[in-house]
Amino acid sequence: MAIEHPGVVSDHDDDRAWATGVVDASPHEVFEFLRRPANHRTINGDRSVRGTVNDGSPLELGSTFGMKMSLFVPYRITSKVVEFEQDRLIAWAHIGGHRWRWELAPARDDRATVTETFDLTTARFPSGLRLLGYPGRHAGNVASSVAALRAHFEH
Repeated sequence: MAIEHPGVVSDHDDDRAWATGVVDASPHEVFEFLRRPANHRTINGDRSVRGTVNDGSPLELGSTFGMKMSLFVPYRITSKVVEFEQDRLIAWAHIGGHRWRWELAPARDDRATVTETFDLTTARFPSGLRLLGYPGRHAGNVASSVAALRAHFEH
């Protein structure tokens, strides 16, 4: 089932949940925002991100970063940047192996088309995650994340 926010369309299949929207900023501006872990709380669709553990340096391929999280109880998680193409693509994964991927493409008027994907194809235990209802349970979360990113850059 597709979940929509104004200006954002989201859907999922057996392996992924994704959302796409056009952001009122250039791909470079959006990318620079996404590669700073301190900004992740602003755009976190399920509201589980509470803050950063690290110094907030910009992410690059191979960077690790820690986040303070809370889903019923507080916890910390460390992720690693596993895909990186300046101004086009950044993805990270934690110990579970599944990825959160942000893809950017130029849109008209120096804006960016942004897609966030929750991807189980790289997960260590995809069948377990599917039993818990993923990736479908994340369709609304990625839509909320893209909507929050759009809101951040509204002029």
